[in-house]
Parts: sequence; structure tokens; C-alpha cells
Amino acid sequence: MSFECAGKNFRLGILGGGQLGRMLIQEAINLNISSSVMDPDANAPCRHLCDHFVHADFRNEEAVYTFGKECSMITVEIEHVNTQALIRLEKEGIPVFPQPHLLQLVQDKGLQKQFYQSNGIPTAPFKLVDSKTELAKSISDFPVMLKLRTGGYDGKGVMKLKNVNDIPTVFDGSYVVEEMIDFSMEIAVIVSRNLNGQISNFPVVEMEFNPEANLVEFLCSPARIEKEMESKAISIARDVIDKMKLVGVLAVEMFVTKDGKILVNEIAPRPHNSGHQTIEGNVTSQYAQHLRAIMNLPLGNTETVRPAVMINLLGEAAYEGEAIYQGIEEVLSWPGVYVHLYGKKITKPFRKMGHVTITALKLEDAIALSRKVQATIKVVSN
Repeated sequence: MSFECAGKNFRLGILGGGQLGRMLIQEAINLNISSSVMDPDANAPCRHLCDHFVHADFRNEEAVYTFGKECSMITVEIEHVNTQALIRLEKEGIPVFPQPHLLQLVQDKGLQKQFYQSNGIPTAPFKLVDSKTELAKSISDFPVMLKLRTGGYDGKGVMKLKNVNDIPTVFDGSYVVEEMIDFSMEIAVIVSRNLNGQISNFPVVEMEFNPEANLVEFLCSPARIEKEMESKAISIARDVIDKMKLVGVLAVEMFVTKDGKILVNEIAPRPHNSGHQTIEGNVTSQYAQHLRAIMNLPLGNTETVRPAVMINLLGEAAYEGEAIYQGIEEVLSWPGVYVHLYGKKITKPFRKMGHVTITALKLEDAIALSRKVQATIKVVSN
């Protein structure tokens, strides 16, 4: 597939209608790319931005297949989609990026870990456990991190087991049991690869997670990390996408350990929360880069324009209902503050309702201003 083929009848199908799809469509419009979106939420954030919206479940094989037959190419903004339909579409000549077999790999955290292990990619020691009844006899040393192999996202399906008494409280399923890592920092690198095999990476970013929701709350770019560690992280991320042969963008989340190692935690084969700041902070955004990659265009310049901090706007813990954004007018009066709201009418505790990017000439100034933004903007309801 090349851009020359993307004429007036070309239609990009996007599985998932959330905020990632919304920002991807905004970039697609710049290239005159028509978009169709499928999402199980009738009020998905993409609904009024795309050219064609299908209200259906992207986990249903026939629904995905029917949707895909009307598209020229398929991509995803969420990996938890029906891959059997995508395999059928791919066999019938409709390009699917990232490739369906790679989506299957990422959907199963156990397969992910085995991929790292078999390809020499550093990751935390782990065991695969098939059932809740086997957990007690398979864990000898506590604490450990327990992850559902399938279905987890945004911190859901992950819990820390402090001792054997925690086992009765765990969710049912099959698991990855990981050794607890004594890390000093969590980082991410977004890499991209087009069909020609060209690979590019964005700068390393540093992440802070909300301890209650276990999702990214604060991110700064570039990361405050030594050059040697930065180079090592970039090399690992590029190695992952090269060995996968993935087409599109790939977020590689990693731990920096206190003894100087870098270990891959998880990957996401799509635009990612750790790349929102690229819209204002880098020459090319992760969304534009994803489109370049899947359309087999030359990958864009990823250099930093200005240091940037990104904060997620999460629904306040005590509120559920029609969203009210307190403090937006005030923060918009501050230079270097960019607000992105996701079009979600209803707020819930810790729901991602938007993000704010803060840029400055110096990273420390962006960080200081971002703390003011965090203290000022609140997503509440009546």
C-alpha cells in the first residue's frame, strides 16, 4: 500500500473510537484520509469526527469482518479486538496494521513475556500459572506482581501479592507471575516502523503512575536519565519492533532498576498515553507517525521542539455524572499550556477525560508549571 493508492475512495478503518482514535483522525484529516470507526459505545469520542461510524463490538468476529470489508485498510486504537476477523480480512487482501498475529501476541501477556525471553529482550523473571488453584504452590517468594494474561488494560488485571493470604482475593484466570522489580524509574520509548523497514524512535519519556488507578498520571519528555541509559533504552525499543516486524507505532514501557538495568515491562502496538505530548513537544506527533508508518510513507522527524510535560485529566474519585472541568479558563491563560479534552460526557472516578501538555524552554520550568496545572484543573460533576 502506498499513499498514491489512497485516492478519493480510500477509507481507513479504525477499530476503537476512544481518545487515541480521535487524535489519529485529527492527523488523518491533514492528509485527506477518510476514516471509518467501529466502537461498542454509541457515544464514543470519535463518533462525530469520523466520516462513518459503526456502533458495534470490535470483539465480535462477524461485526469486525463486515466492517473491514468496507475499508481499504484497518488499524486499531485498542489491541483488544477480534483478530480472527482481521486474519480473514488480511488473507482477502485488505492490509491490517499492526498485523493480526502481532495483536494476538500482545493480547496475551504470557506470550509477550515468552517473546522477550526467546528474543533476548531483557524483562523481569516470570512464571506462567494456568489457574487460581495453582498459585499457592507456584509462588515460593513474596511479594510478586500478578497479571492476568488476557483482558487487562490501564492497570486493570494487575495486582501485588504481598503474601499467601492475598491469593483468595485474586481475579480468576491464567496469569503471569512476575518477580518484584526494585526500580528507580518507569520510562517508555515510542518506536515506529513502516513497511519498507524504516525504524524511528521518539525521545525517552519518564512516567509517574497514579497509585490508586495504576495508570500514567504525569509524564515528562525528555526523561531525566543518564545518556548511557537513554541509549540503552532506545536500543532495546528499536530491537523489539525490529524483531516483531511490526508496522505502525509501538510503545515500549520499561523499568530502570536501581542496579542500572533496563527491563521491558509491557508493549502497546498503537499510539499510547506515553506519546500524547508529542503533539506539541515534537516535530512529528505519534499520531502522524502512525499514519506515515501504515501508509508506508517516510517516517517523520521526532526531535524535541521544546521539553514537555503531559498530565492526564482523570475523573475525581468522588464524582460520577456529567463532566464539569474546573479551572480550565485559568490554566489556558498560562503560556505553554495546551488542553485536550476527549469528548466524554460522563466522568467516573479515574476515567481518562483528557490531558494537558505543558511546554517550556527548560524541562524544570515545564514541570513546575505542570504541578500548578495539576492542582488547578479538576474533573467533577454536579
